[in-house]
Amino acid sequence: MDNSSSPSSAVNPSSLLLFNQTLLRTAPRRLAPTRRRPLTTPSQSHRLVVLLAVESQTQSLALFSSLTRGDMPQELPGFYFDAEKNRYFPIKGPIPGSKSKPSSSTPSPTPTRHRPVSSRTSILLEARELNGNPLWLKRAKCRFQDEFLKIRASRPQVWAFHGTDKIADGALEQMRLHIMTPEGQTATVGLLAGGRNGSLSFCEVGKVGQHFDYGVKCMPEHVWPLKREHEECKVPVHLWRPPTVQFSSDVSCIKMPGRRSITVDGDHIQHALITTLGSERSGGSVHILNLAEPFDFPLRTSTVRQRLHNVASFHCTIWTADCSSNGSRAIVGTNLGAALVNLESGVVSWVCRGKSDVLALQFDQSGNIALCGFRNGAIVTVDVRENQAVSSSRLISHQIPSSPSKRFRGHSQKQWFKLSGKIYPIDTTYMPKSICSLVSLQLYDQYFLASSMDGTINLYDHRQIKKGPVQSYEGQVNSHTRTQLGTDPSEKFLLSGGEDFYMRLWNIKSGKLLFEDRFSTSVPLVSCCQSTERYPSELDGRQYHMGYSHGQHESWGSWVGSRDGLYYVQWY
Repeated sequence: MDNSSSPSSAVNPSSLLLFNQTLLRTAPRRLAPTRRRPLTTPSQSHRLVVLLAVESQTQSLALFSSLTRGDMPQELPGFYFDAEKNRYFPIKGPIPGSKSKPSSSTPSPTPTRHRPVSSRTSILLEARELNGNPLWLKRAKCRFQDEFLKIRASRPQVWAFHGTDKIADGALEQMRLHIMTPEGQTATVGLLAGGRNGSLSFCEVGKVGQHFDYGVKCMPEHVWPLKREHEECKVPVHLWRPPTVQFSSDVSCIKMPGRRSITVDGDHIQHALITTLGSERSGGSVHILNLAEPFDFPLRTSTVRQRLHNVASFHCTIWTADCSSNGSRAIVGTNLGAALVNLESGVVSWVCRGKSDVLALQFDQSGNIALCGFRNGAIVTVDVRENQAVSSSRLISHQIPSSPSKRFRGHSQKQWFKLSGKIYPIDTTYMPKSICSLVSLQLYDQYFLASSMDGTINLYDHRQIKKGPVQSYEGQVNSHTRTQLGTDPSEKFLLSGGEDFYMRLWNIKSGKLLFEDRFSTSVPLVSCCQSTERYPSELDGRQYHMGYSHGQHESWGSWVGSRDGLYYVQWY
């Protein structure tokens, strides 16, 4: 038998000793054991040490034999084998003598760019599949539906309607109408638009009016985003404008009872509130438009005039108004203060008198309190309960401190302004300039939005109004224009136009600006959003339901009025 085939015959004792010493030097040192109670007897410990020594010697012998034969080295836990040096080294950090190289799979840094909607949607869908709902984005807990709606709202579709210039730069509201056609009674959607030229326009949203030889069909044009070549954008709505009614002065406000414009399958809205600004020859006036009975089509100017009723006339300017939820009362803001109007009897009772104009008004949900926004920047809470309504001569007088920003402007003493009425001076807050819009939130009854003519937009909690705004919304551009705030039906988003002709959309909760762009050639002044209720819209001979359905988002759009015409913005 050949001796070279035996591992023991090929091993030199001095080489084996050197190999064992190398393993002992390179192996990590163990800490000295602490004194513990022995678990075995001396004889058992001696036998255990002998067995471990024999096993270690056998492994070392086998390993050394494989190295001397030129076989592949065995893997030792915690060690690596260097073929050039023919030695084992402990694994401690980087390999000795090597240079760290960046991984080829690591992507090179790229400049930050705005991700397209499709990319952000894919990332959001992937996050939901991995994490479920709710999910975590940027170390914040959120709902998939909310994040998806933010992405959709940041890329709206905008259509401009030709033939609508100067008809909706004063006021705008949306409603459901019942009309009589040769085929019978039909429900459709209407827009009631008021212009600063005194025009009152009834616009039908749908295709009912096109069957009649009257009025103007307003052709839509897709204006944002600019569509690519051969790309088609389906028109979400159609607009038909019958002849208009003319008032003697500007239409200053149009309001519908309740928070939303439309009800379905129940008692529909009975009337609409319309106010005129007034002129040098006469003051403003309050009108109601009867909507209880179906309209006969074709709709003519004489038909609308028969439905209009003058409820009250004032010897002052009417800037704004609001209607109670049940439609029985209205509150108007004038250059002399705020007054309640009983829409059934026409009785007028002043609830607040002062020398500063009331430019914005809003009922709360209970209808017992009204927020009044003044030209001097004050937001005052007024008690408007009927048992508190008295003649203006008997109103309680109050000295209200002026805005803190104006209090010491070149004067050594405090400045005050006088108000009379059932008001709460402790609940008064101020904005930097004149108040131009107030919106009470319905889902959070103590919160309201306010904007001023310096571009400031804030969210307030009425319970803690003295502590200042809860949230602020940056980016608005304004210096002297009364622009209107609008919210979507779910009260997640806030929109408003600016003097730079931009339309902007914010997230109400976070205050983040989601969209800003220019699609109009004039300031977007007024807006009205689609209702939370379902209503039919006839498109291409089929019935679609626009708005919300059973809590699910089908679509959300808003009508925007400016001097150069009407725009429809489909947010999602």
